Amino acid sequence: MPKQSVLSLPTEPPEQPVVAKDAATVLLLRDAGDGVEVFLQRRVTAMAFAGGMTVFPGGGVDKRDADASVSWAGPPPARWAEWFGCSEPVARALVCAAVRETFEESGVLLAGSGSSIVTDTSPYAAAREQLVSRELSLADFLAGEGLTLRADLLRPWANWVTPEQEPRRYDARFFLAALPEGQHADGRTTEAESSGWSRPADAIADAEAGRSTLMPPTWFLLDELTSCASVAEALAQERSVRKVTPRLVVDGDVVRVELP
Repeated sequence: MPKQSVLSLPTEPPEQPVVAKDAATVLLLRDAGDGVEVFLQRRVTAMAFAGGMTVFPGGGVDKRDADASVSWAGPPPARWAEWFGCSEPVARALVCAAVRETFEESGVLLAGSGSSIVTDTSPYAAAREQLVSRELSLADFLAGEGLTLRADLLRPWANWVTPEQEPRRYDARFFLAALPEGQHADGRTTEAESSGWSRPADAIADAEAGRSTLMPPTWFLLDELTSCASVAEALAQERSVRKVTPRLVVDGDVVRVELP
C-alpha cells in the first residue's frame, strides 16, 4: 500500500485514544465471466469519515440493532460472538447492522420468508428510506413485512480498528455475502457519489494509478479477494478473525501505515 498524505495527525498516539465505535461492513460479491466482482462505493467528499474514499457498504451500529426481537435464521448471535471475539449483544447488533447498512446503501436485502430469500426488493423502497432516516428500526421493518434476517447468508471475514491517532475511530467487523439471486445492487444513497461492481484487481489498479483512494483495510481485503476464483470459493473459506489495528507513522509530509 502506498504512503498517504498527512493532514494534522499527531506523531504519537494520544494517552487516551478516542473509543472506537462498533461498525459493520459487507463485502458483497457476485460471479462474473472473468472471476469475482465486489460492489464498491465512492463516498461523498464532504463525509466526515473517509470522504472521497472508495469503500464497501457499511456503517456504524445503531443502538436499536441489538433488538433481540429480530426474527433470525442462521448461526445464532452466540456463534458470531465467538467468531468476532465480542459479547453476544454486540454480535447481534453487528449482524443486524450489516444487513441494515447493506440494504440502506446498496438496496440488497439479506432476508427472506420461510426458506426463501427475497428476490425483489422494490416493494420495500419506502421502508428503505425510513431506515435511512431512522424513522424505522430493522426489527420493526422485518416484523412489519413478515421477513426473517438471514444470518446464514453472511460469513465472518475480518476485524480492523481505526488507528489510535485518528479523531474518529471504528471497530469495524467485515462480513462476506453473495448477491442474492434476482436482486440488484444500486447506488441510491446520499453517502456515495458513485457505485458499481469491480474486479478486486481492477479496484487496486485504479488506486495505484491515482484514479481512486482506498483505506488500508479496503486495499488489504481486496487483495485477499484476488485469490478467489468464484463466490462459492470465497464463501467456503475457513476464516480465523483477528483484530487488526494499524499504526500510523508520520514521516515529514506523509504518513505510513504499518500493520502489526
